Amino acid sequence: MTYLYLVIAIVCEVVATSALKQADGFTKLWPSLICVLGYGAAFYLLSIPIKTIPVGIVYAIWSGAGIVLIAAVGWFWYRQTLDFAAIVGLTMIVTGVLVVNLFSTSISH
Repeated sequence: MTYLYLVIAIVCEVVATSALKQADGFTKLWPSLICVLGYGAAFYLLSIPIKTIPVGIVYAIWSGAGIVLIAAVGWFWYRQTLDFAAIVGLTMIVTGVLVVNLFSTSISH
């Protein structure tokens, strides 16, 4: 259940960050509200797994997944292409998150 909260926190953060571009410096009401509510929900939900999983591990998963998902949203939604170096870097982030989750003894599996 702890990881479910983390996944939902990641989704909320990705939605909020995606709306941030459309909020246009918080001058547009609905995208701005999505940002504020999304980030609020993300941080609340992020506080739940930190109770049982080390904060560094939770943050690594949250930020790593968020970076990759936001890059995907940028690519597909905003047509912001990624070059080879960006794709390699994002692949390394995904690999790092997988190594932490699959091989680290810092978290219980």
